[in-house]
Amino acid sequence: MNLLLQTSQLDLQEQIAITGSKSETNRLLLLQALYPNITLENTSNSDDSEVMQKALNGNEEIVDIHHAGTAMRFLTAYFAVNEGREVVLTGSQRMTERPIKVLVEALQQLGAQITYEKEDGYPPIRIKGQKITSSKVSIPANVSSQYISALLLVAPKLENGIELTLVGEITSIPYIKMTLALLNDLNIQTSFVGNVITVHPKKEVESKVMTVESDWSSASYFYSLVALAKTASISLTSYKETSLQGDSALVEIYKKMGVTSHFEENKLTLTKQNDFEYKDLNFELNNTPDIAQTIVVTCLGLGIGCHLTGLHTLKIKETDRLEALRIELTKLGANISVTNDSLTLIATKGIKEEIRIDTYNDHRMAMAFAPLGLKVPIVINNADVVSKSYPDFWDDLKKIGFFMIQRWSFT
Repeated sequence: MNLLLQTSQLDLQEQIAITGSKSETNRLLLLQALYPNITLENTSNSDDSEVMQKALNGNEEIVDIHHAGTAMRFLTAYFAVNEGREVVLTGSQRMTERPIKVLVEALQQLGAQITYEKEDGYPPIRIKGQKITSSKVSIPANVSSQYISALLLVAPKLENGIELTLVGEITSIPYIKMTLALLNDLNIQTSFVGNVITVHPKKEVESKVMTVESDWSSASYFYSLVALAKTASISLTSYKETSLQGDSALVEIYKKMGVTSHFEENKLTLTKQNDFEYKDLNFELNNTPDIAQTIVVTCLGLGIGCHLTGLHTLKIKETDRLEALRIELTKLGANISVTNDSLTLIATKGIKEEIRIDTYNDHRMAMAFAPLGLKVPIVINNADVVSKSYPDFWDDLKKIGFFMIQRWSFT
């Protein structure tokens, strides 16, 4: 499905209910598999979370997680400690190109039995679940936090827990802290001192209902819409002012793009400031790389430049997101350059119309570019890729007044 998005007047009265965070949901689904007396509410309806749940509840020998990178990392650790279970964990063609070696080697340090079915360092992998008694392990600190969280999530079920040493400079700290906070909510003892994280073993936890906060990454697209609209005020539910999610940094980031955030109970209201003075921006996004696409597209729409750093993990996502951004923004007339871990956009006053944006099987490419429809007509190719994290995205845009034409192809 391709969508032509055209300039629209946003409905200022609409309230959007966004489902639970994919990041929190997938962590809690794994914990629920380890401790079945946990009950979850407001879980994500994303493809990734559905794939994760199916894999945890199934008994197949071959477990195919398609494009779900979080599921690949978390399930690698889960099946490695699931004593007596043997599986082959695989995914899409892109997933077989995304490295898993750092996590596999860490689990092997602990005594896990994992081998590669094809290319060394990449899925598919064969996992023979073992009883793990070792507890000390080290891992590079600058890798995806999902590798680190995968180890921490299974740690309380290990006989001696885990003492995890992070080697080097730590990135994506908020996601590590999210994982530890969820463990603490279950009265599992943890500590994070310097570069050493300790998780103590806990055989059982008390029965508990855990409610997932709505997804802040999904909120980023509404921040972008409000920033690019002539006037706008949109309310989103359900959000906490003190969030575990790293992408809640949006509150401070979008202040610099003229958007204010107001919290009342579980409602977050975004409002565009009138007569705001826009300036070129610099952001270090080590802790929040998933919102880089949204930020740079917003800057293009506002006619300002930006320099974003700390983006090295974007090269191993659903696509090489830095290269994808360079290609697609250039189509729109942008002056953009990228390195292995940064992106620089020069302020651009004109945006080319009715450009077809390729999404590279990447949900965030589709959603990040959509707000530009408030500025110029734009075509989003393969628009249904949003189901990976936010299946209701296009319906929610219609609710707030976005005009779009659906076509299977455009000539």
